[in-house]
Amino acid sequence: MKHFEFENDKLIVLDQRKLPFGKEYFVCSTYQDVYIAIKDMIIRGAPLIGIVAAYGVVLGFKEIIEKNMESTKIYEIINYLASSRPTAVNLFWALDRMKSLFEKIKDMDRIEIYKQLLDEAKKIEEEDKNINKKIGEYGNQLIKENSNILTHCNAGALATGGYGTALGIIREAHFSGKNVHVYVDETRPYLQGARLTAFELSEDGIPNTVICDNMAGYLMKLGKIDCVIVGADRIALNGDTANKIGTYSLSVLAKHHGIPFYIAAPVSTIDFNIKSGSEIPIEERSEDEIRFFNGKKIVPDESKVFNPAFDVTPAENITAIVTEKGVVFPPFEEGILKLKEK
Repeated sequence: MKHFEFENDKLIVLDQRKLPFGKEYFVCSTYQDVYIAIKDMIIRGAPLIGIVAAYGVVLGFKEIIEKNMESTKIYEIINYLASSRPTAVNLFWALDRMKSLFEKIKDMDRIEIYKQLLDEAKKIEEEDKNINKKIGEYGNQLIKENSNILTHCNAGALATGGYGTALGIIREAHFSGKNVHVYVDETRPYLQGARLTAFELSEDGIPNTVICDNMAGYLMKLGKIDCVIVGADRIALNGDTANKIGTYSLSVLAKHHGIPFYIAAPVSTIDFNIKSGSEIPIEERSEDEIRFFNGKKIVPDESKVFNPAFDVTPAENITAIVTEKGVVFPPFEEGILKLKEK
């Protein structure tokens, strides 16, 4: 299933809120539409957010040409797109890359600037697909035959340019004949696991079982989990990792039961400017995402709601970080700095 495409000066994205029971597309004709697509989680997943934001810059410059605005308006557009979600560092990485290119070519003809910005966004998209494949190949070396793998949220093709990070490793293990089985956390409150990950795995014929988030510890106790693989939205220099809320709990459970806990993410997810997870901003989302389920209120009006979208898993709970440049083992800071040099 094609989950996004840029054609005829429009970005068409699959509305992931409707999956797996409906296939609807959201058309981004302007950079404001791209902001909505990211902010309202029409699309999600750190690498995909970065790709879509890059195309948002392209649409922003198209508007600059059409309305004959100053080219420097692009800085305002980039800052606006950067405000859509605070945690996923790929968003800022992609926007910085587009900004750097613009600064090199800003004196060119505007049509040429548009073409080069579009080419750069396409490069970011294609690079991500290749990166995911490499992550899958490196990560597959860590997976044993007949493994039962637990994953959380969705770090598959739908969260990236294609193939996936955590699911990229799982796909690689499956297609190499390792006979893996995947336990899929439902991932409240948006149910990205139940709706998206289970959908992707089923489409590829990978055996999977969906569980409620609070069942993972019991499965580990029963000896039914051999490893945990998750994606990441931001990784600090010391290896602390922000990912979908609930990831930290899984890491604690895995550590208690002696189960390997792997992070799968591109190097662009590493924030080399922060030393630890305490510096990672954690997005808090609307109370209604928890107050309502399937359009029906399930929480009393008198009750308060706390809805952080992410949590931070400390480096000491992580067995390894799998990137397109190789696998990093503790102590992470030394290995992470080497990735920057490669």
